[in-house]
This record gives sequence, C-alpha cells and structure tokens, in this order.
Amino acid sequence: MIRTRVVSLSVWLALVALALLVVARARYSADLSAFLPRSPSAAQQLLVQQLQDGLASRLILVGIEGADGATRARLSRALATRLRARAEFVSVSNGEDASQDRDREFVFRHRYALSAAVSAERFSIDGLRAAIADTLELVASAAGLSAKSLFVSDPTGETLQVIDQLQGAQPRRESGVWSSADGARALLIGETRAAGSDTDAQAQAIGLIRAEFAGASTATPLQLLLSGPAVFSVDARVTIEHEAVRLSLLSTTLIVTLLLLVYRSLPTLLIGLLPVACGALAGVAAVALGFGVVQGITLGFGVTLIGESVDYSIYLFIQSPQRSLWRTIGLGVLTSICGFASLLPSSFPGLAQLGLFSISGLTAAAAVTRFVLPQLPVTLKVADLAPLGTAAARLLLRLRLPWSVAAGLALACALLLYHDRDRLWNRDLSALSPVSAAAQALDASMRTDLGAPDIGDLVVVNADSEQAALQWSEAVGARLDELVDQKVIAGYDSATRFLPSSRTQDARRASLPAEQPLRSRVAAVAASLQLQPDALQPFVQQLAAARSAAPLTRADLDGTSFALGADALLWQRDGVWHALLPLRASGLAGWGAAGAASDRPADPWAADPIDIDRVRAAVAAVAPGHILVMNIKHELDSLYGGYLSEALHLSLAGLAAIVVLLLIALRSAARAARVVAPLLLAVLVVAAGFALAGTRLTILHLIGMLLIVAVGSNYALFFDRRAAEREPSALPLTLASLLIANACTVIGFGVLASAHVPVLSALGATVAPGTLLALLFAALLAPRRVLAGA
Repeated sequence: MIRTRVVSLSVWLALVALALLVVARARYSADLSAFLPRSPSAAQQLLVQQLQDGLASRLILVGIEGADGATRARLSRALATRLRARAEFVSVSNGEDASQDRDREFVFRHRYALSAAVSAERFSIDGLRAAIADTLELVASAAGLSAKSLFVSDPTGETLQVIDQLQGAQPRRESGVWSSADGARALLIGETRAAGSDTDAQAQAIGLIRAEFAGASTATPLQLLLSGPAVFSVDARVTIEHEAVRLSLLSTTLIVTLLLLVYRSLPTLLIGLLPVACGALAGVAAVALGFGVVQGITLGFGVTLIGESVDYSIYLFIQSPQRSLWRTIGLGVLTSICGFASLLPSSFPGLAQLGLFSISGLTAAAAVTRFVLPQLPVTLKVADLAPLGTAAARLLLRLRLPWSVAAGLALACALLLYHDRDRLWNRDLSALSPVSAAAQALDASMRTDLGAPDIGDLVVVNADSEQAALQWSEAVGARLDELVDQKVIAGYDSATRFLPSSRTQDARRASLPAEQPLRSRVAAVAASLQLQPDALQPFVQQLAAARSAAPLTRADLDGTSFALGADALLWQRDGVWHALLPLRASGLAGWGAAGAASDRPADPWAADPIDIDRVRAAVAAVAPGHILVMNIKHELDSLYGGYLSEALHLSLAGLAAIVVLLLIALRSAARAARVVAPLLLAVLVVAAGFALAGTRLTILHLIGMLLIVAVGSNYALFFDRRAAEREPSALPLTLASLLIANACTVIGFGVLASAHVPVLSALGATVAPGTLLALLFAALLAPRRVLAGA
C-alpha cells in the first residue's frame, strides 16, 4: 500500500515538474495565425499578413475635440511634434503647412518622372505650343495663381498634371491642420513602428499618445479620440481580459462557496481542485509540444473547457470509489476525447489546438483523480448528501418524460432548425467582434474625414521583384482605366502614381528632347505665342537636367506624405512583392490622394457595389497566376465560413465516433441510445431556443454544443450504469454528486453568459442551459426502476 502510494505520488510529481518545464519554455502568441488555415489560398494568406503587419494595421487615427479651431490646431501641432520625436512612431501626419510644402517640392522636382502626360509628342513644336497655350489660359483665369508662379519653370504644366493625377478627396484643413468635414475635430494619423499583431507594443504606443496629449493640452477642456485596428485590438484584449478575470473571479467564488458548503472542509476543497490545475497544465504542455506555439485562443477557451475536470473529484468524494465508478468516469472521459478528437484534423490551428488541449487536459485530470487523490495522506470530509439525492429522486419520479414526448420534442426542434437552416449560422466574421457599434461608427467617421485606407475591393499583384510588381501594376492600371471610362468603377489607387516603374520613367525621360532641339522648339513656340525669347530659359535648363536624372526610387519619397501611400500599396514579404490597387466606387477616395495639395472635402455620397466579375475578367490576361481580384469582406467571411463549416462536419464525425464507442463499450444499441438521446435532445433544444430568439449561431456556439456532449455524457452514463447494474441503494449519492457537479458547471458558464464580449457570452449561453438540460433529460428518460429505490 505504502509502495503504491510512493510510486503514484512520485510519478505524478515528476510529470508535473516536466509539464511546468515545458510550459515555462513554451512560446505564446496572440496574433491571428490561429485563424490561418494550414494550407491557405493566396488571398487568405495575403489577408492575414495585412492584418498582422500591414500598414493599415499600424495606423492610429487621432481626433481632438473641444475648444475652438485655433486651439485644436495648436494642440494638433504640439502633439504631432512630440510624437514625431518618439521612436515608437515611424510618422505622424496632420496636414501641417511644412508637410504640404514638402509634398509640393517633391512633385515639382520629379514632375517629368511622374507625369503621365509626358511623351515625345507633347514636346514637339505643336505639342509645346498646345501645352503652353493651355497654361497661359489657366494663368489668366481666377484659379491661375499657382500656375503663374510655376510658369517660367514649368510652362507645360507638368506639376499641375501630377497634382491632378494624385488629386482626391482630402481632409478639410482648418488653421493649417487637418480637421473633420464639419470643422469640429482636429485630425492626425500616426504610423507605429511595431507590427499590428504586436498588441503589447501597440498598447504602449496608444498609452504614449494619451500621455503626450495630456502633457500638451491646455487648461481648456479637450477630448482625445483614438481609433483604428491597433486601438480595436488593444481595447478588445483589455475588455476580454477584464471580463474574463471579473467573471472568473465571480464564478470561482460562487463555485468554491458551493463546494465548501458541500465538503465543509478546506483541505477537501483544495485537493478537489488539483485535477483542474493538473489538467490545465497538461493541456498547455501538450499544445506547446505538438504545435511549437500556444495560441491565445487556446488558453482563453481551453481553460474554460477544462472545467469538466472538476466533476471527477466531486464524483469521487460524494460517491463511494467502487470499481463501477471508475468504469463510468473512464467511459465518460473517452466520449469527451472522441468529441474533441474530431477537432484535431481541422485545417485551422486554433481548433486543432483546442482539441489537443481538451483531450490532454481531461485525460490528465481523470488520471489525477483516479491514481493520485486516493493516495494523498489526507482525511477527506464531505457532508451527508443522501437526503438531497433522495429528495431529487422523488421529484424526478413525479416529472417523468415519456420517450414519445421526448421524440416529439426532438422532432419539433429538428423541424424548426431545418426551417431556419439558411439563417441558422452566422458566417459573418463581425459576429465575433468585441468592438462596440459606437466605436465602429467613430472609426467610419474618422476614416471618411481622413481618407484613411478602408479597402473593400482591390486588385493584388504578386511578383518576384519590385520592378515587376510596378510594371504589372501599370498594365493592370491601363485595364482599370477602361473600366473607369465604362463607369464600372469610379477610380482606383496605385503606387505607380507616385512611384512609376523604372521602365516607365526611362520611357518618359527618353521622350524629353535634348537641350539644343528644345531651345529651337521653345524659341519657335515663344515667337508664335508672343513671349519673350529668354522667358523660358529655366524651363529649358530644368528639363535638360531631368533628362539625365537618376530614376525615382522609394527612398526619394521619405519625408513626404507619399511615403505612407507607398508602404500601404507596395511591400515585400518572404521574397515576394505585393502591390495593391484598391478600387473606388461612386467617387470614394483612397491612398492615391495621400499627399495631393487640395483642400476639397470628401465626397458625401455612398459607394455602389463594384462588379468584381467584370474587373476580374478585365485584368485576367495581364499576368496570369500573379493577379488576384477580391472583396475583403467576402474573403474574410469566406475564411470564417470555411472555418465554421469544417468544424461542423468534424463535430458530426465526433458524434458518430461517440456513438460507435458507446456501442462497443456498452454492447447494447438500446443502452447506447439511452446515453446519446438526452445529449442530442439537449443540443437540439438549445439550438432551437437560439433560433426562436433570433440568435444566429457562431463557432463558439458549436464549441459549446461539444461541451454539452462532453459534460452531459457523464450524467447519462451514471444513469445507464444504475439501470444496468440495478444499484438503487447508491442512487441518492449518485444523484447528489450529479446535482453538485451540474450546479458548478451551470454557475461557471451561467456567469460567463453575462459577458459583454460575444465570444464569451456565446459559449456561456450555450453550455449553461445545455448541461442543465442534459442532466434533466438523462434523469427523466432513465427507467423508472432507477429512481424507485431512492
């Protein structure tokens, strides 16, 4: 006896130490790779890359409200200056005059490389005459102030041509800085150095903005508004952590209080929680060894799933630890393993990790309950719960549920679910979003005012080099220009508008005439237009310099607002260059306007849907295999829809495996049906309840249904054991243990159902009523003789 105890405790402690070592050395991640399929499509991989570290994920939209426009502008400039001095930010833009001047100087210096109008014909005698005449006409008009100052250096109007190419809806400027369309809010955009997936770094950057705002603000009441993907991620993490901690403390307090009332012994309570702790430890260690990284979603939901393990010690302490008890618990563990094993082959690491965590955790918890707890040198005390079990049995005898009624209820639920099949499942990824409607409305408002990237439809070019990506983007742009003329799209943005390919730049420089031919042509044109012969000498000299200038590169964009657009629309990852061409509908603006010198407000009308199929057909032949055309929302919802569909099919496979296991273990189709029936009925009733309430189901509801089966199978198996072995004398304690175990589960998940985070409330709202119904149906469908002897 002593030797068995020493061996059991020694093996247990060694395994705990090993698991602690693995957990301590494990790598943990909170990024989105848990949602990336193991074999993703090109579109899916691109989307996740952008969500992880794309420019849009690194932008923080800043708004300042209160006081008057001049005060907001002063604070905007002060805040921008402070943030630009911090290493956490790559850039901070607020539309200040200095930034506008840099953009204009850049456009003027590189006008011949950037202007799409540059051609040999434009600089022929006839072309020069027409271009200079147009510029003179503009100079004579009321809007010709800018053209007049540039005339002697740029009489053909290339600077204004480039500005027109980049022109788009720009933020309104008030007191020299960006403001909202109604003038009530100053606006800034900050680009963080850290990737969007680095939530800790993003939280630090957001905290820095708040601290610098507080340090720069005056005594006048002003309000700071923040939005963007980084803000959403940080706020969501804080909200989930706060809710999880708050609800966990509340549910733990309630469960511990209940168990103390039941056990009336603190040592018994603490020992009863050992299987839970060991199960969670084993689950994390198994995932770390199996996947190399533990995802945050696994920890978040896996620890909740391990809650089933607290039931094992309750069964042990309240019921007598006879051999049949361990057989029942063991079979219950196997049914749970079958259910969660169905998640292991999932193509989504998040579900696969969840399956491995649950299997390892439940197995470890059951093993600790079976082989460790009985060996501990502690005297356990539990209150006499036989009267509770006896009273429950008498009540159940009066509340019998005929099998015909149960079958009718199941049929009614099934028919309801079939009738609502088209709207039963929510395949929209936003259903899981913890972002409030108010926060989403603020984000939409600030994006409209700023013209920040909120890409819906886009063309993606993938290439082996930067120049290939730019050249193919130009070819795609030519096809999109045709669609603009056909009014299929209102416009598009492309990095080539401020960073043309070297081939295009070479062609434009080659079309510029040499200095001597140019002088002759300019002299002839000047004479025909009655201009002084030497008036255009700066133009001749600067064009000659442009003809021999080095090609424009990405580095030349540094210090301008165009750099933000270049990084948003053109980047390299893992040796592949990606170029984005966002499509605009109904005149909506995008990143092509990032640095244009304009004070025009954004267009007020909403976009009409773009015919993606026509766009796809138009660009298909440009570079087969290298061009993607997609709608972001459709791709994200498709990704989540595939996630959900696969999980649903795997869960059905897991249910089939449970049925086969029960047929083998129980050696009776009738007994297997008696165990499975209350579980299926509970799942059907819960699902039908959601349908009647108008709640569409998500992946978390599905995981909750798996938990109903996992936990409820223990209840059904205990009633089956009593029916098969005819042990009515032990029924009161069995019923009492089931009631206490079920109460703990309902308390834990019932509290979770009150969470303000959809992913938490969906899980709780499914499991709490589902496990209660599983116990109730298992008892009501049990043979009458099982309850008669209590």
